[in-house]
Amino acid sequence: MLNKEEEQLYTLHGMWCTSCAMAVEGSIKRLEGVREVSVHYPSATLCISGMPTAIQLSTLAPTIKRLGYRLTELEPVADAHGRLEEESRYLTLRLMVGSLFGMWTMLASLLIYAGALPSERVEWVVAWASGAFALPVVLFAGAPFYRAGWRTLLAKRPGMDVLVSLGVIAAVLVSIWLLWSGSNEVYFDTAVMLIVLLLVGRLVETLCRHRGLKALDALALPTDDITVWQNEHCGSIPVDEVTKGTRVELAPGKLIALDGILEASGWFDTASLTGESLPRHFYAGQKVYAGCRYLGTTPLVMQVSAGVGKRRLDRLCDEMRRYQAKKGELQKLADRFAAWLSPLALVLAMLTLPAALLLGLGWEDALVRALSVLVVACPCAVGLAVPLASLAGSGQAMQQGVALRDPAALETLARIRSVALDKTGTLTTGSHSVLHWQAREGIDKHTLQRKLSAAVAGSEHPLAQALARWSGSQHDQHPEQCVDVNEAPGEGRHVRLSNGEWLMVGSAGWLSRHQIVLPDHEEDTTLAFASQVMVADDAGWLATLYLTDQPVEDAEKSVEHLLDAGYVVAMISGDRQGAVSWLGERLGLGREACYAQRSPEAKARLLQGLPSPTLYVGDGLNDTLSLAAADVGIAPLSASEAAREGASAQLMAPGIGGVVKLLSIAKHSRRIMVQNLFFSALYNTLALGLVVLMAIPPLVAVLAMAASSLTVTLNAARLAWAEPDENDTN
Repeated sequence: MLNKEEEQLYTLHGMWCTSCAMAVEGSIKRLEGVREVSVHYPSATLCISGMPTAIQLSTLAPTIKRLGYRLTELEPVADAHGRLEEESRYLTLRLMVGSLFGMWTMLASLLIYAGALPSERVEWVVAWASGAFALPVVLFAGAPFYRAGWRTLLAKRPGMDVLVSLGVIAAVLVSIWLLWSGSNEVYFDTAVMLIVLLLVGRLVETLCRHRGLKALDALALPTDDITVWQNEHCGSIPVDEVTKGTRVELAPGKLIALDGILEASGWFDTASLTGESLPRHFYAGQKVYAGCRYLGTTPLVMQVSAGVGKRRLDRLCDEMRRYQAKKGELQKLADRFAAWLSPLALVLAMLTLPAALLLGLGWEDALVRALSVLVVACPCAVGLAVPLASLAGSGQAMQQGVALRDPAALETLARIRSVALDKTGTLTTGSHSVLHWQAREGIDKHTLQRKLSAAVAGSEHPLAQALARWSGSQHDQHPEQCVDVNEAPGEGRHVRLSNGEWLMVGSAGWLSRHQIVLPDHEEDTTLAFASQVMVADDAGWLATLYLTDQPVEDAEKSVEHLLDAGYVVAMISGDRQGAVSWLGERLGLGREACYAQRSPEAKARLLQGLPSPTLYVGDGLNDTLSLAAADVGIAPLSASEAAREGASAQLMAPGIGGVVKLLSIAKHSRRIMVQNLFFSALYNTLALGLVVLMAIPPLVAVLAMAASSLTVTLNAARLAWAEPDENDTN
């Protein structure tokens, strides 16, 4: 029996740049049993899939160690912050050394270039002094580049660090040779500037990576001890020791640390999890998730449904990191470009030296020309073009309440043409509310609500609970107590109140079978799509109420945004035609865009007939096929476990407003990716051509190379700091 392929995430320590990531990736790909591997440098994450025995940590770690890196289990977010802080200190120390001694090297070179020294002899001495000041920069500050370059050579995937190392070594050796020959035209300043500017870029890049982790900080939960109930006795234990089924106590005003099912009702602030500005009321038996805040005044007991590591937020965090570790098409394109650029630059540099000599240039000019080729070809910007933009985009999406899972989702979302929406639970709240009511003469709304509040109290039927919410909105009323209940499941209930009055609540057919004379309502035809509930008392028919699943608060506004942006918007539902048409009319969708009574298979077939790429938003088991058939699937907040597993992204706030925000973020992110990739590729291509054809001073090549990397990094940072524009249609 064949082993089923698996996927694992690990943390890769010791990477210095994207070349390190590509080197490890190339080495692991050659291992037997590995199907796909992706190393994401910004998050230091290795995502690998293949046969279980081939992708185990014990199997991979020795191979990684031989390359000079270290592989561990996926580190917690807090540890990732610590690692980046350590890297920042590491870079800062080397940057300080490079800046301090490099400043004197640059000053000495400036004096020589400006002709400010009294004699050539003095210039020659100052040139030697510039070399002396350059030594700490070259030997200490530049050491990480040489180490990374050697590791990529061992992996047979030479990258930019090889070019940087060769550029620095060449600049120093050429300068020493010129000094030994009696010339004062040295290039120690080129080596120094190359190291210092690249260190600045690395530090800025590390800070951007640090910011990228901020999105995951939103998922951090308290680690304090938690109060548990066992055999009617309470005690405190660490939160990570609490197991499923344990009864825990929720303290007023505190964040919930675990997922669970409530044993009593209460009010909760879900802002940290969903972004809702208003608190929500949860009933006994409802599930609440870690990250919400209990707002009650007395402790509340909850039965744990998921412990640490298995909570909803834990899964979202893992999914986010899995997304970050994988690569979309643009990143793969950037990697392919960078992979052949470094060897090409090495070949060009080796060819430039003899070519320059054949053209009649002296050894000094020929060496300088070859040195410039090495410096200008560093593909730093190419390697950073897509990962930083992708990291910034996914981080911004999380801050806006959308958790991304699929690695290609952000790029695909930017090209979406059609948006298909499920009805119940996606465009609607998933619970009924009173749309219309009418009562016999002399019965006002307050009286009806008072009677209903008593009649439906304690019922578990969804329509009865909807009537309870409607009748319970009058807090100044004091309903009678229900002393006797006879219920026909699914049909109705007969209750007797403490004042002796009796009431019947149920379907028209059930009341008719009990000899209740029901009136003919004119509204029956216009409200045929709604669920009808009849109420009767001692005097006969009392009232008729029509209930329907109401649209979520932001449904109309979100659909309007999507239509204005030029998307093809459709509602595909398994519900009745009347309910679908009514909702479509409320949301501004034409009848031709509303599809009712569709089976799961029909939903998927219909979706494939829409202009592609397609986006589907659905929450139920019947939506899993459509989520898989769409180019991108999104699960709303209340989605089932199956829908969440099949979706590329999940909304963490009620409604569908997150879809509009995500589409805007995706367009902006892809625009930044394309800008970065185009600019970096154009720079490297043109720079290589220019430096081969004409003399460019090595120092100018250093400044140009550093400027390109810094531009790409700052452009990605611009995305991380920007606010999403829901009206972005470009």
